[in-house]
Amino acid sequence: MINLENNDLYDLHEVLKVENLTFNDYEEICKRLNRRPNRTELGMFGVMWSEHCCYRNSKPLLSKFPTKGKSVLVGPGENAGVINVGNNQKLVFKIESHNHPSAIEPFQGAATGVGGILRDIFTMGARPIAVLNSLRFGNLEKTSNVDLLRGVVSGIAHYGNCVGVPTIGGEIDFDDSYSGNPLVNVMALGLLETDEIVCSGAENVGSPVLYVGNTTGRDGVGGASFASSELTSASLDDRPAVQVGDPFIEKSLIEACLDAFKTGDVIAAQDMGAAGLTCSSAEMAANGKLGISIDLDLVPSREDNMSSYQYLLSESQERMLFVVKKEKINNLIKKFNKWGLYANVIGEVIEKNEVIISHNGKIVAQIPTSALSDDTPVNVHNILNNPPDYLLKKWEWKESNLPEINNQKILSLKEKKHFSYSQIILKLLSNPSIASKRWIYKQYDSQVQSNTIFKPGESDAAVIRLREQNEKNKNKVFAGVAASVDCNSRWVYLDPFRGTIAAVAESARNVSCVGAEPLAITNNLNFPSPETEIGYWQLSSSCDGISEACKMLETPVTGGNVSLYNESKSKDNEITPINPTPVIGMVGKIDNVQKAISSEWKNINDQIWLIGSYNSEISLAATSYLEYFHGEITGRPPKIDLLDEKFCQSFLRNAILNNFVVSSHDISDGGLAIALSECCILSSKGATIELNKNLNRDDNLLFAEGGSRIIFSIDNKKEKEWLDYLKKTQLNAKSSVYLKKIGYVSSETLEITIQKKNICNIRVEELTEKFNNSISGYL
Repeated sequence: MINLENNDLYDLHEVLKVENLTFNDYEEICKRLNRRPNRTELGMFGVMWSEHCCYRNSKPLLSKFPTKGKSVLVGPGENAGVINVGNNQKLVFKIESHNHPSAIEPFQGAATGVGGILRDIFTMGARPIAVLNSLRFGNLEKTSNVDLLRGVVSGIAHYGNCVGVPTIGGEIDFDDSYSGNPLVNVMALGLLETDEIVCSGAENVGSPVLYVGNTTGRDGVGGASFASSELTSASLDDRPAVQVGDPFIEKSLIEACLDAFKTGDVIAAQDMGAAGLTCSSAEMAANGKLGISIDLDLVPSREDNMSSYQYLLSESQERMLFVVKKEKINNLIKKFNKWGLYANVIGEVIEKNEVIISHNGKIVAQIPTSALSDDTPVNVHNILNNPPDYLLKKWEWKESNLPEINNQKILSLKEKKHFSYSQIILKLLSNPSIASKRWIYKQYDSQVQSNTIFKPGESDAAVIRLREQNEKNKNKVFAGVAASVDCNSRWVYLDPFRGTIAAVAESARNVSCVGAEPLAITNNLNFPSPETEIGYWQLSSSCDGISEACKMLETPVTGGNVSLYNESKSKDNEITPINPTPVIGMVGKIDNVQKAISSEWKNINDQIWLIGSYNSEISLAATSYLEYFHGEITGRPPKIDLLDEKFCQSFLRNAILNNFVVSSHDISDGGLAIALSECCILSSKGATIELNKNLNRDDNLLFAEGGSRIIFSIDNKKEKEWLDYLKKTQLNAKSSVYLKKIGYVSSETLEITIQKKNICNIRVEELTEKFNNSISGYL
């Protein structure tokens, strides 16, 4: 037992458990302070040394990422990444997770996830222009997963719609591994409105520290530590660790902050997100290599008798911390009061490198800045030298293990019945992971701000017009930004390295499919516990995959988020880890947004072409077909040749910008047959496809994944010009890349023949019914 300054006693073992600190951490804290910490200080160290704030398990792995590039202005370390998108415009973007809060309070957990990522954007001086999300849930046969889905979607819709930022795209997947631990990742984009990027480092000793926004309550206390631990059957007891958001206050805060930033009177700004006032004050001081003094008696509160611990660890929403020019303080306070927001001076920048906190007239915490933020603990883990045995066994799977095809029918290993190819296509289209997500995105306002080019689901990547502020020339050609979030977690589970390379490649491919050049990524690394050998090996291998793919595709990492301990523990202490899910948020630029294209066929008789790589493997291993039709999650995901991948994307972009390609869609989940079906469904037009027989099985031709493949359509009126264009390109010199015409757009039916033999004939109406009504059927 330790006797504190205020004569309170606490049980060290219990306190360390609550704060997710080890005894080694405690000894290190004592060493850094040259004394024993009091209870409030232990709470501050607990949140600042959590995985959520200091990346204590992942920091060595993140250092491998390429972070510099021709477009990168601000990389990892600030609230969000910033890239140059030309025309004197700067794009700010980042992705964050709110997984654990959403698991126990889905509506508020998801809503405040949106609010938090928006603050990361406008803290930099940017107006939020778009939101995307990447969601994972357990199978919808379980009512608890349906309830989580409803709550999360409602929370995202509520906050985004009310705050006036369009939700323009995303992805969603369903798997049993997420049943106890859903994933809610939100990506936001913003366009810089200030002349200078607003950073977080405090400057000028004596400068006032200004608290702005909402009041502070007890909601969200210890949220950062909560996010850095596993979910158990007792996690419902942690409901107070979930924040409560108010999007209308956030809207006022956006306008007030951007107005304040434009004056140049704000020296530094920091969102009070994870770890609240503790993190924002400590990081501002550390980034400015100065100290900060805070008086908690001056903090606006919504509850009585709050302790210093609660003030410092509260994660109440819609709050910001500024360092401002002393002579301008009154003008800034008036600006925030005009918007109905609190604006209180609660401290000042000091010369001594310490974070000093006072409450009720007494100093309750006095910590060297470097002790909290610099050289934070790093947990050392051994990395497996070889893949685990269970994966090596899965990698032995071969396509010859599948039943033989008889009379164009194949036996489902899952249902022990024979199905035709048409029946298999309809079966895959109705699987919730492949089916239309219309029920979800119809709840989001995707058109607010009037810059959204394609509605969700219409194109491979979302596209936003970059309208200049105060633009008066209505005839101006506008540039645009494309964004996509992607991860095939089945592939990552079966091979973290190859699977993550594929996630980066697919996100870039989706951006290229609308005509935009991929520029940079943000990532959200959702993984189970790093304290197991397999968990850390998955994380390490995935980070290696990101590094390799981003270097080859020249899309540097500008920042992101790490969310570990994503696993659920039953009452019987049985742990279920999620599939490792490194979500990649890719952004790209298109100089003329009017040239961006969507996925659906445009005109009857337009030619349908296929581009791909001989060097990028194509296989039924690890596919949706293998899992959803045969009930097997096995095989090694196909290897991607990144040089060919880059070439295919570049070729497609140039063909789009030269006005030949009128639609394009990448081949991913479900293979070629599902990609063709989706283009038919979106356009209400059919397709007549002729495939040549090769050494592969017919189901490989239809449902295999990989190959860096894209299908696209060419305006039928430009056939001669297209063929002339092909003769002038570098395609002929690239022997490892193939380009072939596979069919044409028809009126009402998807018809596929292999070697003159018709194997599929499905009316578009039937495709559409299966695709559109799957998820809504569960709800």
